[in-house]
Amino acid sequence: MKDIQASPASVSIAIDRVGITSIRLPLTVKDRAMGRQNTVAEVDLSVDLPGEFKGTHMSRFVEALESWNGELDYHGFKDLVEGVRDRLEAKNARITVRFPYFVRRASPASRASSNMDYQCTVQGDLAGDRFRITLSVAVPVMTVCPCSLAISDQGAHSQRTVVRVTCRFKGFVWLEELIEMAEAAGSSPVYALLKREDEKHVTEAAFANPCFVEDVVRNMAKALNEHEKVTWYSVEAESFESIHNHCAFAGIEREKG
Repeated sequence: MKDIQASPASVSIAIDRVGITSIRLPLTVKDRAMGRQNTVAEVDLSVDLPGEFKGTHMSRFVEALESWNGELDYHGFKDLVEGVRDRLEAKNARITVRFPYFVRRASPASRASSNMDYQCTVQGDLAGDRFRITLSVAVPVMTVCPCSLAISDQGAHSQRTVVRVTCRFKGFVWLEELIEMAEAAGSSPVYALLKREDEKHVTEAAFANPCFVEDVVRNMAKALNEHEKVTWYSVEAESFESIHNHCAFAGIEREKG
């Protein structure tokens, strides 16, 4: 059959990324407490395309995924990215895997147990022979406004803040490590299940530790600076304000060493 994709392009301009997005499949990831965790991934796959070719072969991306065992570890993920590049006869390839990760959490006072979910992303980039993994996680925390607390006769305004941390590293980093570091960067962690004694504990702990978004990203950056395996990071905090019709935002990006 005629290969239209391999025919000459009418506009001969190279394409940096072409592929498929939002394909879902089962995924197995490492779990610090349980060893392994089963979840569901949404995957984007892409390669570069020279200017002389009209199109890429989309079915080959799915074929590459079908050859993967669905376990997210370094060597298996690298093999998958290399397989995509080779099947598409490309120079570069990128695969992005997004998934919810669940951590069993005990409430701070009652010790009632519940699942917290965190949105995670793992991206693999292969450029020539250089393979690089980037890990991201979004962690909700509570923040109490230091200014509001200082100037008010009673109380202060508080809000949910999302800490988004992205990093590259040498060796292996647990998702739980990044989650715990992000939770420690705010006024208080948030929980799926809180009894009355837990609400009292969380409120008092948060008011004893007020944080601006600037404090949150600085606290997180300090922890990442001290992490011996992290080589590069980007930290963002977005506060969904309770008394303003806008969000507050801060970010830090650093290459270590």
